[in-house]
Amino acid sequence: MTNHLAGPVLVLLDHAPDGTLRAPVLELLTLGRGLGAVHGVWLGADGPGGDVLAELGAQGVEVVDALDLGAADQRLTPVVADALADLAAALGAAALLLTSTFDNKEIAGRLGVRSGAGVVVDASDARVADGRVVADKTVLAGTWTTSCAVRTPFAVVALKANSTQPTPAAAPTSPAVVTHPVAISGAARQAVVVEHAERAPSDRPALGEAQVVVVGGRGTNGDFTPLEELADVLGGAVGATRVATDEGWIGHDAQIGQTGVTIAPRLYIGAGVSGAVHHRGGMQASGTIVAVNSDPESPIFEIADLGIVGDLFTVLPQATQELRRLKDAQG
Repeated sequence: MTNHLAGPVLVLLDHAPDGTLRAPVLELLTLGRGLGAVHGVWLGADGPGGDVLAELGAQGVEVVDALDLGAADQRLTPVVADALADLAAALGAAALLLTSTFDNKEIAGRLGVRSGAGVVVDASDARVADGRVVADKTVLAGTWTTSCAVRTPFAVVALKANSTQPTPAAAPTSPAVVTHPVAISGAARQAVVVEHAERAPSDRPALGEAQVVVVGGRGTNGDFTPLEELADVLGGAVGATRVATDEGWIGHDAQIGQTGVTIAPRLYIGAGVSGAVHHRGGMQASGTIVAVNSDPESPIFEIADLGIVGDLFTVLPQATQELRRLKDAQG
């Protein structure tokens, strides 16, 4: 039996436009060290800046592979999948880890077709058993936890944010940056981006990455003000059920569930959320679940760690006020 892979473990280094690493990447690097020798993969010929490179060294990254995509549009998932497939083949990589975002899950699927890799998305853990990558994930609306053994030589695993606590490596490294020119296939260039709209800047964390998420449902009647105030005092994100987004009360990018974003925050607070099965499938992996609903028969109370039967417009402002008082008292 062996608990490390023979080939390198690639980790896609998702980063913000300013070049800083997105928080879930540190989780991937922590898990990756448990699988084998970690290579960070950076989209862009120049590679990361000095501060980011030092951060990667603290995480034990041995090499940063910078992909020179030339004039190809790296916003296109076929382009990224082509580049990753070629890199994996050239390095003899045993696994690729990436965050489980909408774009990355599409990249993972395309990469599976392109390279013949076994693919697991929305995973919560990854390890090596008997020389194979084994990924854990919840299925059937969060009612079952499965362990999926990848039987192919190359494994692709997309992990949900907040799956593990990131920790620095016991032995920091000084990763070298190696640039790889990439030849993108004609097929990958068939798609083009015809419109790209930047999201309005927000001080709140991204929904899929937040450690605290406050979620509103039908019970909000379209007023998300108390949820936003609570989320802000907790440093969290605001999400919604499908009903709330279909009503136009909040954007569809805030939808959590089987047809929306899948989240696994440390703390989930549902206000006016009934707990329908399609919503539970997107949040049941949360660490602690708090439910506020005026209906004591709401299904969400079946999975809540703390259930409060009451009017959210009374409960949430009181909670926000008390949290602000405690923060002020701490200076």
